[in-house]
Amino acid sequence: MNHFLIIISTLSLAVVNCDQKNLTQKFDPLGPLVKCSYLPWEFIDCDDPIDHKGNKTAMEELGYGCIKFGGMRYEDVTRTKVICRALEKIECYGNRTFFKESVPCIKYSNHYFTTTLLYSILLGFLGMDRFCLGQTGTAVGKLLTVGGLGIWWLVDIVLLVTNNLVPEDGSNWNPYV
Repeated sequence: MNHFLIIISTLSLAVVNCDQKNLTQKFDPLGPLVKCSYLPWEFIDCDDPIDHKGNKTAMEELGYGCIKFGGMRYEDVTRTKVICRALEKIECYGNRTFFKESVPCIKYSNHYFTTTLLYSILLGFLGMDRFCLGQTGTAVGKLLTVGGLGIWWLVDIVLLVTNNLVPEDGSNWNPYV
């Protein structure tokens, strides 16, 4: 019985020494562990970008976040850093909470381009496309004039296809149709 206790205490001492040795070791790029900040998106959980709602001073004080969201062209989308964490069961080297750089300031809501285009073609003369996008003021005007006697209806279809008619809240089209 004593031999069994000695073996267990020796093994636990070896494990403790091994763990302390790993904590003080420098990162080995040829080793099996990847730095936590290098993990791909599938293995991390990130917070949403912070919305400063146009307050540039708040963004400068914090050092990161988004002043505005959206942008349909790549050049128009601003980028920020967000706080990310490695998933619980993923083994990696270094701090498990870190900043991920160059995250686009994009938010999605329930606006689908295909659905809005169908509304515009089929019910655009009633302003349904504008109601769908959250533009209730112009939607009511379009409804009362029956699509501007058809002219406003056609113009909105062209504006929608050329990406000049977008959701009112500044969000991007939801990519999952």
